Amino acid sequence: MMSTRTDTEVDGDQLGTSLKPRHITMISIAGVIGAGLFVGSANAIKLAGPAVLISYTLAGLMVILVMRMLGEMATAQPDTGSFSTYAERALGRWAGSTIGWLYWLFWVLVIPVEATAAAVILSKVVGGPQWSWALVVVVLLTATNLFSVGNYGEFEFWFALIKVVAIAAFLVLGALAIFGVLPGSSVSGVSHLWDTGGFMPNGVKAVLAAMLTTMFTFMGSEIVTIAAAESPNPEKGITKAVNSVVWRICLFYLGSIFVVVALVPWNSVDGATGSYQAVLKAMNIPAAAGIMDVVVLVAVASCLNSALYTASRMLYSLARRGDAPRAAGRTTARGVPAVAVLASMALGFLAVIGNYVLPDKLFGYLLATTGAVALFVYLVIAISQIALRRRATEPAPIRMWLFPWLTYAVIAFIVFVIVAMILDPDQRSSVGLSTALAAIVLVASIVHQKRVEKRGAKRGDSSRV
Repeated sequence: MMSTRTDTEVDGDQLGTSLKPRHITMISIAGVIGAGLFVGSANAIKLAGPAVLISYTLAGLMVILVMRMLGEMATAQPDTGSFSTYAERALGRWAGSTIGWLYWLFWVLVIPVEATAAAVILSKVVGGPQWSWALVVVVLLTATNLFSVGNYGEFEFWFALIKVVAIAAFLVLGALAIFGVLPGSSVSGVSHLWDTGGFMPNGVKAVLAAMLTTMFTFMGSEIVTIAAAESPNPEKGITKAVNSVVWRICLFYLGSIFVVVALVPWNSVDGATGSYQAVLKAMNIPAAAGIMDVVVLVAVASCLNSALYTASRMLYSLARRGDAPRAAGRTTARGVPAVAVLASMALGFLAVIGNYVLPDKLFGYLLATTGAVALFVYLVIAISQIALRRRATEPAPIRMWLFPWLTYAVIAFIVFVIVAMILDPDQRSSVGLSTALAAIVLVASIVHQKRVEKRGAKRGDSSRV
């Protein structure tokens, strides 16, 4: 890849490098396990039935390929700006700025969603008003992010470990139940894969609709390429994460969803309680509801922790490249971009308040503006990889398979998914609002770039601010 200076190499205001190998390893392993897997999977199952396995396979395959492309660029030049920085190098400053701000907005709006989800669980289990728990969770995780990147890594390590242990235990219990050797279980075998209207009870269209739902549960896989820039050996961490993404998706997603649709009828799954809860209850596992409340709370806290971390690092990167206020590019003595953390938290917390104050529909529209951001990010990663690969003077440690044809196939698939969302009445408004937001950010980025160029011309140089 091209040899250019990265954010973390800029003299002064450097990010820390205190993320340990075990932090990076666990973030890469469990970063893909979000609350969407434990809760949102029920909605996908209700749409497609057992054929939801096809939906998860298609969505997972796309993420595997996108991570391979991102891994190629990130191992060549680790950077906390990740795909935003690579988009700038490949396509121009407008592209890096636009996708960076869209990604920042996406994670900032994740904060109120996850804070509210955590508050609902804590209010149910412990008592007290939801708003107070939302405040406690946001303040606590902001404090951990402000102290040092090692704190973020430590919290995320334990959050991730709990999620991995929970999924592993679920798979073991599921396997025992399937083979009929789990004591007390009222379910066994795999007949529910076909005995309730067949494997694909609602047709191919439902499988596609479920894929659109499941695709966004994988968002977060790319965080490891951002976090690795704050570790002593970024290349090793990214390589390990990218090479393990296949088995992670197969085990955590396909494996656990297989257990669900094999052991309980797909039409008995309740979206309000969740698919995993339904299976544990059918297995007669004591205190199943309480166990899942704890696991979902951990998954939500992990997602919130990562949302604040990722948003702050993207804002820091934008500031270092002159596309955000300079203050956001400054770091503390511990290498923490405190202004970027506080700015991301402040907007996120305003959105938390908005979640309680604004009418449901209004806040829903706000969230919908980022509904297709994941697809825009994946599309930019693929296009950037093609451009940078062709300019490369030496091979990267990780190489995209069957280049360029597999990359072109991913681009075509992403375009197909966007078109499918436009044709789906339930997804159409999300794509429209996301596109409108992207257009606004793009115009703002171009206007900002023109102003910077004009100021540079007046000074008689082309320096960037």
